[in-house]
Amino acid sequence: MTAAVDAITTEVISRHALATAEEMGAALIRAAYSPNIKERHDCSAAVFDAAGRVVAQAHHVPIHLGSMIGAIEFIRQRFGDEGIRPGDMFLANDPYNGGGTHLPDMNIVAPVFRQGRIAAFVACIAHHADVGGMVPGSESAACQNIFQEGLRLPAVRIMAEGEVVQDIVEIVLLNSRTPAERLGDLRAQLAANRVGLAGMDRLFERHGEAVVEAAFAAYLDFTERRFRRAVAALAPGRYRAEDFLSGDDPDRPARIAVALEVSGDSLAFDFAGTADQLASANNVPRQALLATVYTVAKALLDPDVPANAGYFRSIEVQAPDGSLVAPLPPAAVGTRSVSCGVVGDAVTAALSQAMPGGEIAGGGPHHLLTWSGVDPRTGGYFVHYETVAGALGAHAHRDGMDGVRTLASGSANLPIEALEHAYPLRIERYALRDGSGGAGAHHGGRGLIRDYRVLGEAVTVSLSAEREQAPAQGVAGGGPARSGRFVVDPGTPGEARHSSGTQELAMAPGTLLRVETPGGGGHGAPSARPDDLRERDRREGRGGD
Repeated sequence: MTAAVDAITTEVISRHALATAEEMGAALIRAAYSPNIKERHDCSAAVFDAAGRVVAQAHHVPIHLGSMIGAIEFIRQRFGDEGIRPGDMFLANDPYNGGGTHLPDMNIVAPVFRQGRIAAFVACIAHHADVGGMVPGSESAACQNIFQEGLRLPAVRIMAEGEVVQDIVEIVLLNSRTPAERLGDLRAQLAANRVGLAGMDRLFERHGEAVVEAAFAAYLDFTERRFRRAVAALAPGRYRAEDFLSGDDPDRPARIAVALEVSGDSLAFDFAGTADQLASANNVPRQALLATVYTVAKALLDPDVPANAGYFRSIEVQAPDGSLVAPLPPAAVGTRSVSCGVVGDAVTAALSQAMPGGEIAGGGPHHLLTWSGVDPRTGGYFVHYETVAGALGAHAHRDGMDGVRTLASGSANLPIEALEHAYPLRIERYALRDGSGGAGAHHGGRGLIRDYRVLGEAVTVSLSAEREQAPAQGVAGGGPARSGRFVVDPGTPGEARHSSGTQELAMAPGTLLRVETPGGGGHGAPSARPDDLRERDRREGRGGD
């Protein structure tokens, strides 16, 4: 029999679950070895109910929500509840087999047992800077199938009844170019899950299994009701939008098409008409597509709604199998987060048409670069994975934000001091990119400029990006943004531009690489820009927007 639970008890229990997820995330960040997790916070943690539904997710990286969805179902399908024991933890990273949304994202899931049965789950996910494959960093648009992207793991036990399965750890380490980092980060994830298990034990001991189960169900129901109210405030109807990714043919961008049906208190997104899956790694696996849709809808309609499975119930997502937003194996998916920035813009364009104030302009997704080589300070091999933020598009009532990750993403740029301490690179310029945002009554946000001077030996870099062929467009008369680019030795006779998909470009000591990320589109006619904003532009020296 389901226990009765009041609103106050539900709130107390749900807040405990969220605090547990946040504590797990904090423990993971503090214990991690690699700068990508410790400094950039490229990780997430979550609590699930016994049915595998997300109850609470720590606020780290939104796209990791997709890595959490369905993870429990894959584990149960493979092992059955009778094959899952107290003290077990399961590791997975393959997006086609219950892992993350690309191979560097390692999921570790732990069941919470009470009275001999599974009462909940805790899980954490961390982006490991290298898990093998043909390119250091295991993430490059140059990859043409998932076998080139690194080690693939279905759900496997990494801990059995409280004991680490060393064979699995050794497989991960042997496939990585930086095994010491992998060992440290895996241990941090195991420790984070132990923190989560302890937090959930305290919750169950205080309230009992029946009450916690009822509170979780009530919390999901509350989340659903709250979000449906926000959806019901939209103008009903059918709305369409499109955007474009870099295609297999440089002269033919790949179309993202989305049709949104707003009916009552429900949203239905249909991506029919989207281009076929790509030969590059810019494909978006279904779990990443779901995370993008869920994150954009939450951000636009009710940013404070809890990030759990309750509000998912009001959103339906359909996508044709074999398209770039629902690829079939062995399609490569490594750079899906860059693509999700553009997919998120298409979703935003469709959804904002139903909102008061009208459409929101597209933004500029981050640029990705992965460095590798020898650090002359130590003689050791290094792999440095980094993303450089873009910008958001303008709204009807305000300029787009400068120098930020777009809605589907969220990890930070690596601080200069941490980067230069860890790697043989020097940052010589880090600035907003004037003129990159589209003009308008409200300007699009400006992207960034970041200059890297190579100090290491035998250094290579791989480059991946979007908005090179199809910059963000303005709306309601606003101007387009500028596209992004990578430039080697800018302003010298040897200056050279390189495009997304560049694989292991050799960088001699002393070489400078400039990353210029794209801006956001403008909103409204530039002639209608308010006088106070023009004065601010003049005062702050905002040139070229």
